[in-house]
Amino acid sequence: MSHDLFEAAVAAMKHAHAPYSKFPVGAALRTEDGRIFSGCNIEVASYPEGWCAETTALGQYIMGGGGRITGIAVVAERMHRITPCGGCRQRLAEFADADTKLFLCDDTGVVETVTMGEMLPYGFKGSILK
Repeated sequence: MSHDLFEAAVAAMKHAHAPYSKFPVGAALRTEDGRIFSGCNIEVASYPEGWCAETTALGQYIMGGGGRITGIAVVAERMHRITPCGGCRQRLAEFADADTKLFLCDDTGVVETVTMGEMLPYGFKGSILK
């Protein structure tokens, strides 16, 4: 089940626009109904004002109608076992449950599986803002 997310993240990574960092990243997430949304990092000249692969995938997910996220994969061309940055951990936590699986990948496949709760144990919850 995680392999297709890995493949979608790798395919997305190939579209990365990373002329400044030379650090392409891909991310993919799956919803409960089996749909997969993916994204890549996109850098702009006013570096670091670009956006991460997870942010792009979340944009696709929202535009596609959303739903319960059941799995997330992240891969980078030049990093073993990449994790989402702090901002993306919070962004993902807005739409994923604490028990949602997060597949940390390298260029060969899934290296480690953790949960969103393990990755962001003290993330902000929207309910506190009401």
